[in-house]
Amino acid sequence: MTDEPDEAQATQRTRLFQFPGGVLELQSHGAEAEDCSGFCLEIHGHIVLDGRESQGAVMRWKPTCLGYLRTDVSGLAQLWDETQVRRLAERFGYDLAGVVVYDPNSGRPPLARLRAQATRLDAEAVIVPSPEHFAGGEIPGTLVQRLDVITVSPEETHARRAVEPLPVRWPARADGA
Repeated sequence: MTDEPDEAQATQRTRLFQFPGGVLELQSHGAEAEDCSGFCLEIHGHIVLDGRESQGAVMRWKPTCLGYLRTDVSGLAQLWDETQVRRLAERFGYDLAGVVVYDPNSGRPPLARLRAQATRLDAEAVIVPSPEHFAGGEIPGTLVQRLDVITVSPEETHARRAVEPLPVRWPARADGA
């Protein structure tokens, strides 16, 4: 038995990369690339690195969502509605950042706080107990443009659109009419 390390152990390398919020450790074995190609670290949101401020995002394991409900619609079932929102968020694989509770007696616009929180948290979706938690029982199109809106009952997803819907174009007839 020799004391010499085998070839795989001799070429094993560990690299540590510091980023805001932690350290990334990469271990390579054998003839892997020196430049760490194939690895990507994505950062979103406001960060400070080496004394300079820049934009990026918080690295997350799951997409973020918010819950939303109105106290006048939930009434005494508010805790039940919040529980249903939490369960659906977990089932769909979201990280529920919190539930925005709107009280119409506050005098504030109904969706102002929800929009502000969604922007601040870079949320992907909002989960509501039912469409009745929005004015007129209809999901606002302006909200669907920014976030996926998911309702618990009925369980539906209203996916956001990156572009405006295409206009309706009637098929042309062969006779030119």
